[in-house]
Amino acid sequence: MTTLLRGRLLSFKRAPQSLDDTDSYSYESDGGLLIENGLIAAVGPYAEVKAKAPAHIAEVDHRPHLILPGFIDMHLHFPQMQVIASYAANLLEWLNTYTFPEECRFVESAHAERIATHFYDELIRHGTTTAVAYCSVHKASADAFFAEALRRDMRMVGGKVMMDRNAPQGLLDTPEMGYDETRQVIVDWHGKGRNHVAITPRFAITSTPEQMEATAALAREFPDLHIQTHLSENHDEIKFTGELYPDAIDYTDIYARYGLLGPKSLFGHAIHLSEREADAMSEAGAIAVHCPTSNLFLGSGLFPLKALARREKPIRIGVATDIGGGSSYSMLRTMDEAYKIQQLLGERLNPLESYYYMTLGNAEALSLADKIGTLEPGTDADLTILNATATPAMALKMEVVKTLSEELFLLQTMGDDRAIVETYVAGKPAKSVLN
Repeated sequence: MTTLLRGRLLSFKRAPQSLDDTDSYSYESDGGLLIENGLIAAVGPYAEVKAKAPAHIAEVDHRPHLILPGFIDMHLHFPQMQVIASYAANLLEWLNTYTFPEECRFVESAHAERIATHFYDELIRHGTTTAVAYCSVHKASADAFFAEALRRDMRMVGGKVMMDRNAPQGLLDTPEMGYDETRQVIVDWHGKGRNHVAITPRFAITSTPEQMEATAALAREFPDLHIQTHLSENHDEIKFTGELYPDAIDYTDIYARYGLLGPKSLFGHAIHLSEREADAMSEAGAIAVHCPTSNLFLGSGLFPLKALARREKPIRIGVATDIGGGSSYSMLRTMDEAYKIQQLLGERLNPLESYYYMTLGNAEALSLADKIGTLEPGTDADLTILNATATPAMALKMEVVKTLSEELFLLQTMGDDRAIVETYVAGKPAKSVLN
């Protein structure tokens, strides 16, 4: 299939240094995007792309809307869709009261498959085309997750959670089972369609040293796979983790000792890092994944995004919704809260940076920028179309908006799924199928 999209095109080349950093992105006020067989074939001014396109090509005119790479969500929990909006004092209470009992239900394939359908519907509705997800401890949940990704031809990263202690019996595997089932998920799903399997020990609290050894064995056996876990989200969590691993220097050192600290290691939260931990993460090229709505909802803390990015040994950073500790599937809402957190820390996060993080920044953090996150020819035609006049209040504000950055900030501040006109997955419109 060959399609020509017309609209305003925005794609980043690198991280913006300021609002005036026009070299950091490409913008076409009347752009053309040629899609062939699920990939971007050409991009540029509409007249130029149209002139080189095949005759009688199908065209879709999205003017005056913005066409961006599809949003990327670096950390969320597929089994927690029905955990959102659960009242609790903090992380550990929330896990034990709501999350663990809910995840026990995913032993049943029918339930996992039903939730998988809703999960992907919500991602598409909110303009997210790639996400990095935790399944439950049950292989059935990973099978449902990857089968649905394959059916929709989405580029997704996910993994069967490994956990063998400090959780209900229905959520525990063993070191051997965690290894065997994760290995089988890799064999069954990695590289099938656009699926990527991640090695997924939930966090050090729920894995014994024996299971961490099994995780290390998987990491050695499959060195190209992503590794995802949690790190330094909550002070009580950090204290408990230290008690479980008394020989470790600190929380980060636990993962380093098992060979889990590297350039494809994704650490959810990482709010309360010491200078030593930050240095270790920087030297390893590991990624700290900022989950602003979750951090605020659970009262976990204020992630020092700007401080970590500008330190002498900077840390690679991704951004994420963290459903269901997070309270919205929208990356627009996520970055609105990220902006507010930086305000509270006396820092500024400009709107160009927000959209960089949601697209190219997260793609770079995943080492997948050759596939997603830009509008470059040869990359996946995963796109989101944004309408800054989606609601009456937004339309009223747009009457006084004069610049691209002001429009982006409006979308970030007031936008949600209603601002997503369409979501393209591998070149095909996906959101309209849901409506």
